Amino acid sequence: MATDVAESAGPAGTVAEPRVTTELAVTGMTCGTCAARIQRKLGRLPGVEASVNYASGRARVTHPPEQDPAELVTAVTGLGFGAEPVTPRIPAPRTAPEQPGHEAATPAPAEDAADPELAELRHRALVCLALTIPVIAVAMNPDWQFRYWQWFSLVLTAPVVIWGGYRFHKAAVRHLRHFSATMDTLVSVGTLAAFGWSLWALFQGGAGLGGMRHALYLLPRPDQFDGSRTIYLEAAAAITTAALLGRWIERRGRRRALGVSAALMAPPAAEARVVVGDRELPVPVGGVQPGDRIAVAPGEPFPLDGRIVEGRSTVDAGAMTGESAPVDVEPGTEVLAGTRNETARVVVETTRASGDTQWARMARRVEEAQAGKTAIQRLADRISAWFVPVVIIVAVNTLLFWGISGAGWGFAIAAGMAVLVVACPCALGLATPTALAVATGRGAQLGILLRGPEVLESSRRVDTIVLDKTGTVTTGRMTLRAVHTTPDTGRDEVLARIGALEAKLEHPVARAIAAAAREELPDRVCEATDVRALDGLGVEGTVDGVGVLAGRRRLFDDRGVAVPTELAHALDQAAAHGATTVLAAWDDGSGVLRTRAVLEVADGVREGSAEAVAEMKHRGLRPVLLTGDNPAAARAVAAEVGIAAEDVVAEVLPIEKADEVRKLQEQGAVVAMVGDGVNDAAALAQADLGVAMGTGTAMAIEAGDVTLVRDDLRAVPDALRLARRTLGTIRGNLFWAFAYNVAALPLAVAGLLNPMIAGVTMALSSVFVVGNSLRLRRFRP
Repeated sequence: MATDVAESAGPAGTVAEPRVTTELAVTGMTCGTCAARIQRKLGRLPGVEASVNYASGRARVTHPPEQDPAELVTAVTGLGFGAEPVTPRIPAPRTAPEQPGHEAATPAPAEDAADPELAELRHRALVCLALTIPVIAVAMNPDWQFRYWQWFSLVLTAPVVIWGGYRFHKAAVRHLRHFSATMDTLVSVGTLAAFGWSLWALFQGGAGLGGMRHALYLLPRPDQFDGSRTIYLEAAAAITTAALLGRWIERRGRRRALGVSAALMAPPAAEARVVVGDRELPVPVGGVQPGDRIAVAPGEPFPLDGRIVEGRSTVDAGAMTGESAPVDVEPGTEVLAGTRNETARVVVETTRASGDTQWARMARRVEEAQAGKTAIQRLADRISAWFVPVVIIVAVNTLLFWGISGAGWGFAIAAGMAVLVVACPCALGLATPTALAVATGRGAQLGILLRGPEVLESSRRVDTIVLDKTGTVTTGRMTLRAVHTTPDTGRDEVLARIGALEAKLEHPVARAIAAAAREELPDRVCEATDVRALDGLGVEGTVDGVGVLAGRRRLFDDRGVAVPTELAHALDQAAAHGATTVLAAWDDGSGVLRTRAVLEVADGVREGSAEAVAEMKHRGLRPVLLTGDNPAAARAVAAEVGIAAEDVVAEVLPIEKADEVRKLQEQGAVVAMVGDGVNDAAALAQADLGVAMGTGTAMAIEAGDVTLVRDDLRAVPDALRLARRTLGTIRGNLFWAFAYNVAALPLAVAGLLNPMIAGVTMALSSVFVVGNSLRLRRFRP
């Protein structure tokens, strides 16, 4: 099962008993009340602390190590819910490396993209909506009430209440067995009461007679009320349909919000090629143990953390370390899972199992940061804990009061029913998902994707924006920035010769130079032959019959090729700006190589980054640049886009980025983090608001609260405005939903609200919430 063991400090600095964290997958929760009940039940166990997340269907339980997880499961199932520990895929026992003992447990199949429950909810909601519309239309307009119209309404309402409301009735019965009530209980009792009374009135009262007209009492009084001739089919149908629509929209929003799991837990590679003698055996990464040797070909990601033991290559570490420049690796160099081998085959001795790689640890950090509850969630939990039982008690007391007071049991039943109907939490269920659905749709049109309500609360208070450098402020792609030449050498000649040579290689720097040569000199083609890569130091070959050498200063020093003073100065200047440099030399006809140029390659600043930073400052936000790159490169980029030098944090390891965000939060800042790589995922989750660039990795995008689909940093201020507007709409919806109940309940208790009118007002409250949410479609950047 998914467990983590941690020790906590006791008094006087002593180490207390270790604590174990177990994660449970909980099924059967239908609202925040369910999560609150489970959390309270688990919290009553000795030494147990629990956090239950309704949206994710997970319970994170911290308990003493001697606590049997089976007791936790029993506590949850005792409430009528399903529960089981989350079990990771554990590799099978290994035999000696030279044998086929690398067989491991087969990875679980990918989660089916389809959601049967969501499809079923959609089907039921739309069918019920089609059946409910004519029922409400006829009931609300006496002129449309033809002879025996009430039986027509019964035929349409029966499948809505019985088939459409089945999930609510089933949940209500399950909770009743455990002497508890949820919002499902309120929906079920309200609809069945309205439907049951209508059946009695149709079959036993006078409501079933031909020519009966629906009386509409805005302010009913006992002396004018004939309960035996009144039906509430439209109320029963409207309540069921509105609840189904809300549940469908909510489920769809939750499914979109919880797509994080697949990206977080998917390893960088599914298999590794384990070197056994002179063979390479494909093995699932879960079956590779520390000390095994694996082969990694050019273009492949490293599947596990390890140490190079054979071969030399370059590694694109941008996804994990934030470094924009490729890193040379050789025997003894540490490499991380998720980084990509670029130029040559290498053999790696693994140092960590798949569950303990830096990739996996950062994934756990993201999940832990996402497991917390927001203020809105906690408020909803507290309200839902007492809302339903109080409403039921009020309804029963209303029924007894009017029945005993002599008003008549027909009037008493109508009043009690009005309490149940008017208090049905349909608007409450629609308040958040409808606003999110509209905001997400509008945001998608603008290239902005919002995850859910829990990510919006801090948006209005954000005062600091932390920007990852590589791939966020910059393009994340190496480009040729400058060519410095000797007085007797032309730029075109340098690009033509060196571009032809570098075109034969797959190194990122080589690709940048070759691409610039093709773009600037499309009609000038040089032929490179006898090209040979020089162990990460450079390349040599023959271009149009002339010997050419390109590479690092160390290569030129080793070959005894002098570097002129002006080019040496250019090298120093480029290094100060954090750029990668390539020296170029070729034969001057005498058989001697002479240095002709310095090519400066760097990760270019993304178009619009400077304008975005200026807009952030205009809105009173403090931009901070956070990167794993070296200080020189970081300061150069910061100066180019307008970020103050004191707001640059460089050489930050991936696991430390979240700590840097936390430091800012401890100083009182409300932080929005903008990033795109795996190395940013934990920081995105730690931040009060995580903003992921759409060009980034799946883990960064899924860990972000907001995703910028369009490749433009200027979307960040727009995203903040949309998030704040959405949060304001949600709060307005919630206020109306509660205010409606607070205002309508006293009228229903006083017998001044006909159940039919209660049903209409309940529906209108939902319409208001939806209409208020639709205003977000008019959002303009």
